[in-house]
Amino acid sequence: MPNQLGDFTRRAFLHEGSLILLAAGANVTARSEVFGVQRESAPELRFGLVSDLHYADKPTAGSRHYRETIQKLSEAGEQFAKDQPEFVVELGDFIDAADSVEVEKSYLERISRDFAKLPGKKHSVLGNHCVHTLTKEEFLEGVGQKESYYSFDVGDRHFIVLDSCFRSDGKPYGRKNFEWTDPNIPAAEVEWLKADLSATTKHTIVFAHQRLDVANHYGVKNAAQVRTVFEESGKVLAVFQGHSHRNDYHHIEGIHYCTLVAMVEGAGAESNGYSTVDLLSDNVIRLSGYRKQADYEWAERQVAPTLAEE
Repeated sequence: MPNQLGDFTRRAFLHEGSLILLAAGANVTARSEVFGVQRESAPELRFGLVSDLHYADKPTAGSRHYRETIQKLSEAGEQFAKDQPEFVVELGDFIDAADSVEVEKSYLERISRDFAKLPGKKHSVLGNHCVHTLTKEEFLEGVGQKESYYSFDVGDRHFIVLDSCFRSDGKPYGRKNFEWTDPNIPAAEVEWLKADLSATTKHTIVFAHQRLDVANHYGVKNAAQVRTVFEESGKVLAVFQGHSHRNDYHHIEGIHYCTLVAMVEGAGAESNGYSTVDLLSDNVIRLSGYRKQADYEWAERQVAPTLAEE
């Protein structure tokens, strides 16, 4: 069963397969006491995360406040300017749907200008809303990115960006040709993933949009196959993902699966959500969440086979 974090003021720590919660005011010393070890507070590497911005110049629909994303991203940018991440990743659904290609491109152009102002290099994960009306090629051109799935190295860490926006028949999403409940990672991408992980000797972090840790409509259809690739490599430490718009976490076969809150959800600054992630020298991963994003800190890779069937 999932560890659902309904109280966003709590801090979550994983130690020996158990999730430990501390008060929001816990500091680095308190964290070290939880694990019974002392570790440096300065990270080897820091990056920023935002998810499910759904920017669109259109009225609020339900809990989604599309136009407020501009101000929410600006707040995240101010924090990132202080934190100075090496790079920032948006985990998909960067824009929301429009009825025409021209209007959807205008949404993408507007939010891309603001995203480009954030510090460090920027990376975009394809979400289903990113290619509701656009094609993948049009979206990638709009964000200045060559590929929808790829990998890169920063220091002693390896990073992988995945694309699950493919139908069960292998055809890519685009131009309203798909159901959002049918996300898949096709055979060619799975083979690429195996080869990429085989070629690196570095500890690896994965970024995805649709979830790889659940078997419900938010999950990638062949998620179990992809998890097996991760597990057999012995190199993947964590997967950061979006799509279901809420804080969630699972620990499956030694790998941390962390789902981030959606920036678009809720009115006002208090409803915002974004984070920075610090990678420490002993493979400790520390996620510092802002506003509604939960905080986490995870110890070294551990095996705890707990598959979520939400």
